[in-house]
Order: sequence, then C-alpha cells, then structure tokens
Amino acid sequence: MDDLEIVAEKIASQAKPGEEIEAFVAWDEETSIRVYNGAIEQLSKSQSSGVGIRIVNNHRQGFAWAGTLDPSSIDFALAEARDNASFATEDEYLGLGVPDNIAPKTLDLWRDELSSHTTEEKVSLALELEATLKNSDKRIKSVESANYGDASSIAAVVTNTGMRASYRQTFSFITAHAIAVENEETQTGGGYSVGRTISELELNKAASDASMRATRLLGASKPTSARMTVLFDPQVTTTLLGIISGTLSGEAVIKGRSLFAGRLNEQVASQIVSLVDDPTNPSAFGASVYDAEGYASRANNLIVEGVLQGFLYDTYSAKRAGLITTASAVRGGFSSTPGVGARALYLTPGTKSQSELITSIDNGVLVQSISGVHSGVNPISGDFSVGAEGLLIRSGRLAQPVKEFTIASSLQRMLQEVVAVGNDVDWIPSVAAGVSLVVEGISVSGV
Repeated sequence: MDDLEIVAEKIASQAKPGEEIEAFVAWDEETSIRVYNGAIEQLSKSQSSGVGIRIVNNHRQGFAWAGTLDPSSIDFALAEARDNASFATEDEYLGLGVPDNIAPKTLDLWRDELSSHTTEEKVSLALELEATLKNSDKRIKSVESANYGDASSIAAVVTNTGMRASYRQTFSFITAHAIAVENEETQTGGGYSVGRTISELELNKAASDASMRATRLLGASKPTSARMTVLFDPQVTTTLLGIISGTLSGEAVIKGRSLFAGRLNEQVASQIVSLVDDPTNPSAFGASVYDAEGYASRANNLIVEGVLQGFLYDTYSAKRAGLITTASAVRGGFSSTPGVGARALYLTPGTKSQSELITSIDNGVLVQSISGVHSGVNPISGDFSVGAEGLLIRSGRLAQPVKEFTIASSLQRMLQEVVAVGNDVDWIPSVAAGVSLVVEGISVSGV
C-alpha cells in the first residue's frame, strides 16, 4: 500500500495554481477456475495495476487513466486529464473532497493466507466441489459448472485538497450448478460459499445447496393464480434490496429518478423494516475502511422502523443537495470516476429462521428465484412484475414445487406489506445482504 500511496502523492503534488487533483491508484490480482466432468475447462490468473486522475479547475472536470504505473504513462494521463478539463462543461458543484476528521474504523478484510495457496490447490478444490455435488443425490445427473475464484485488491486515493487513504481486501468463492433429472424432467439449481480466503469456504454447504435447489423443483408445475403471502429466499431478497438501493441514491433523487423523492421522514415501509448501509461491517463483502473518495466509511440509516431517514451521497451529489457526503462514493476501478452507491445494505434481522417463518404461513409460496428483473421492475414508478419459481406453502408446510409463474406488485406496496424478517442474514458478493422476507398480498399469476 505504501508504494501506491507514494505514486498517488507524487501525482497530486503536481497541481498547478487553481487546480484540484485526485489520484486513485489500484492493484489487483485475480484467479478464475472452472472445471467440468473432472477436468479443467477454464483457468486464468491475472494481475493489473493502474491509476485514474481527476482534475477540477474553475468548476470544470477532466479525467484520464493509465493501465500501468509506468511514469511516462502516468505523465501522459495527467496531461490528458488536464486537457480534458479545459474543454469540459462548467458545473458549480464540481470539486474534490476535503477531510471531515471522522476517524476510520479498523477492519480485518485482508488474509495473507490466500497468497500461500497454489493454483493446483485451487483447481483441486473446484474438482472436489464437482465430485461432492455429483454424489449428493442420485437425481443429480451432471454438474453444469463448478467454479473457484479469488481476488486480492489494494487501492490508494490522494488529493491535493487533503484527502489521503489506502485500503486492501481479499475475497474467495466457490459456486456450482447442478442438473437434476427425474422422469425425463430436468431442473437446475446453484449453490455457493464465500469468504476472505480458502479456509473460510464451506464446500459441503455449496454442494448441498445446489443439490437441494435443483432436486426440490422436480415435478414443478404452474400454480393457480391468486393473491397470497410470499416468502422470499435470501438470494431473492438480495436482488430486491439491490434494486431499492438505487432508489436511495441521492443522485437518483436529485434527478427525479427515485420513488422516494420528496418522502423524507415519511412512513415508507412496515414498522418492522429498518434498512442500513454499513460498509464498516466486516461480514459484508462490500466493506471497506474508506469510500472511493477517501472518506472513512460509516453506517447510514436509510429506513428506521419504516420511516425514511435519508439517502446516500458522494461529494458531488451532496453539494447539489446542499448536504455533506455520507461517504458513499463507489467506483468500478481506476478507469472510472466515482459515483454514489450502496456497498453493504441489509435489513435488521428478526428472530425466526426460514423454517419457522414457513410454519406461520397458511397459504403462500416460497420464491426460490426470480427472472426478468431488468425488464420487469421500474425503480422510478415502483412497478414490479417478474417471473418466479419455488414451492407452495400450505398450512405451515412446504408443498408442491411451482414454476413459470409471475409475481406482481409495486416496490412501495411490498415494503408496506412486509410482515416478517428472518434471522438468516446471508452476506454474498453484492451491494446487499440476503435474508428471508415475508410479504403479504402479492399477486401470483399461473393458470
């Protein structure tokens, strides 16, 4: 990290009178392995480093990046960013961050152990995952894919306005997709396990989840259309919260693209709904000591007991709103400028497990997966209509599997109709954690 900070400091020190300069320097190392039928199907290992340079001068912003830390390439990117700023449109809200004196929290997000594992060990893990899944149930006829992946990332951001930050993290995962066959019918299901390093991965969990999700849908048919209670599986809730996260962006509110615009301090959800974005939670894979502009990460309460408390902001959107940043700047890497977004969104959990929640439902459906989210959900109007599959719930028990049905409502109504939140918080590589969620009054359209 020290080397990256030195590079960033050198760039920021070259500011001319009236200029604000930000240097974002990053290094990444990644491994990706896919096996099929007992052999390696795909294997790649890559390492990259680079720098993104942002210059603000007279309320005009220029940006350029270099995919190397070679001094001559950095000098060229600096000159290009400076030139781009001279042609940019003036915007009174443009400007880099300045220190806010909030101390960063100590987060344990890096595992030295990860680098000690050989590629052969990682391949063996993927092969073992495939073999375990194949042997988990006689109805598992093949494994569509078994994968291992990991990443180690280090970044530093320095500005001549006083911002200075560096952070690092490691991440590893395994995933598998099973193909189950019975009576000439085929169903698929996936499972996964994630951690900061290999020793934190649970191979049996990934295999058993994939097997269970595939086999329990065998024999599925379309359900009868009705309005019923829906129990969203944690993996589905993750997707729903990811959609909602975009509507809680201060930038979306400013642009009139949020269904929550103008509703601050209103009751927008059931009283049991409390939603927070907390990237200081080390269990979250979006956790980080700092945000992408160098501000210390902090927890932001967005909805508390159903009442909308606030939105997420980076420096730019906060200035436009007449507020201060919530340290919610994100970026895709050194080749992009920062924007605003959630990193570790989660619902305050309840006290019941998913199985306990099922016993409380008389007539409903456990939704295991959804499809058509991009075309079926409108984050501005809140309209919600997606394809789904899962299992019916009858008198507190899981009943027959169902598929090829549609669930429809609106995001606003769904938030108001939440009647239970599970205790099974599941952190996966996403902007939001999963948790079992019970919502009443959703239209289920089948036959």
